[in-house]
Amino acid sequence: MTTPHWLFGDQLGPHFLTPSAADGGPGRGAPVVMIEARSVFRRRRFHRAKAHLVLSAMRHRAAELGERVTYVRAETYREGLRRAAGDGPVTVCHPTSYAALRLVRSMPRVRVLPARGFLVGQQEFAGWAEGREGRLLQENFYRWVRERHDLLMEGGRPAGGRFNHDHANREPPPRGATALDVPGPYRPREDDIDAGVREDLDRWEREDGVRFVGRDGPRRFPATRREALTALRRFVTHRLASFGPHEDAMLAGDPVLSHSLLSSSLNLGLLHPAECVERAERAWRAGGVPVNSAEGFVRQVAGWREYVWQLYWHFGEDYRNGNALGHSRELPSYFTELDADAVTARCLSRTLAQVRDTGWTHHIPRLMVLGSHALQRGWDPAAVTDWFHRCFVDGYDWVMLPNVIGMSQYADGGRMTTKPYTSGGAYIHRMSDLCDGCAYRPTERTGPRACPFTAGYWTFLHRHRRLLSGNARMRRAIQGLDRLTDLDEVLREEGRWEKGTP
Repeated sequence: MTTPHWLFGDQLGPHFLTPSAADGGPGRGAPVVMIEARSVFRRRRFHRAKAHLVLSAMRHRAAELGERVTYVRAETYREGLRRAAGDGPVTVCHPTSYAALRLVRSMPRVRVLPARGFLVGQQEFAGWAEGREGRLLQENFYRWVRERHDLLMEGGRPAGGRFNHDHANREPPPRGATALDVPGPYRPREDDIDAGVREDLDRWEREDGVRFVGRDGPRRFPATRREALTALRRFVTHRLASFGPHEDAMLAGDPVLSHSLLSSSLNLGLLHPAECVERAERAWRAGGVPVNSAEGFVRQVAGWREYVWQLYWHFGEDYRNGNALGHSRELPSYFTELDADAVTARCLSRTLAQVRDTGWTHHIPRLMVLGSHALQRGWDPAAVTDWFHRCFVDGYDWVMLPNVIGMSQYADGGRMTTKPYTSGGAYIHRMSDLCDGCAYRPTERTGPRACPFTAGYWTFLHRHRRLLSGNARMRRAIQGLDRLTDLDEVLREEGRWEKGTP
């Protein structure tokens, strides 16, 4: 009898069921087990749109598998597996979190197979990382992946003569534009499965005490393999060409710009990273996409995403406890409740509203608005990580732990990045139209119109002056503190933001 294979809710693509002689994976046509565990939603207050997307994707996949799948709705995974497979053996691909890995390893009958859905295996990464401790730079890893997988390479050299085309990919939005002149992203249509998910979520909230944050609907992200492939095709055909130059820009009226919106599909396992980057490369080789746009997308998928996945496991579970800056303040209610209307600062209010309404923003609002605000305020990095995990449709433990602890909050003291990523209001003003019409002024750091990001930037540097003065990339900024004649007034602004909303 063929051993059943257990699919987690982020392992939904065909590559998780492909037979493999190398790892003893599921045989062709092997029975499949899927478990919808209510306890997951009881433990954490997830964004409602995220809960909807995950459940919709799982139920759509079960419908595709038909009689091959045993789909169980249970309170816990243990109960569900017992009902689905009895006491017999089960296989499962390496899960994507430490908690899930502990769970499956605690079950003697479950055999854990190697991870799937990534370009680089953990043993491969370990070989690359050997002897590089303290120097696991993303740029070096990215070049290694490009060369190893022959991505955007021409005769052993990188396409366009350089590996990194960031110099061409940091343009502010076009002057006076309220939106980029590009076709919109793919939007799926909801069906009866989505209606059933929404009814269940309503009932859970009404009768079972499950609580969510944010708004749900209509579903904006793919829940099936077919939808994900359509979204990928539309992005590469109509949007990738304009992606690169403005990938770091922000516009109040066009929060999506030319971004792919494929992160949730990748993280649900509906797409494999190889097919994403290879399709982008083919578009460049066919002459339909400039090299800087193709490279920017390839770097996000084959560089950053792979790097974050590997560091999650390489650094170990204690990495989540990092707090090099000693930040411990609680997240305020306007943040935890996504109460954008309570916030005056236009950049922060617009970004919170987008998270509230969609469960998504692109990487710059995440890092330079939400993350920077949390860093400047000194919020507990573990709580910030949990917030990002719960509130974003593409948020998983492996995604958010390095991105927040390492990149956004500098809580690892520089193991992942070479400097804290925060700025005054001038950066936001340069890269967006979000300062237009704001009650605050990015050039002012004191007084009633003081920008909370500008005042917060200098307060952050002052608070951590001793620690950051030894960082070569921060030395110039730290020296700038000595030129501030109104530093005492700036520091008093900190109390203003602590007592109320910015």
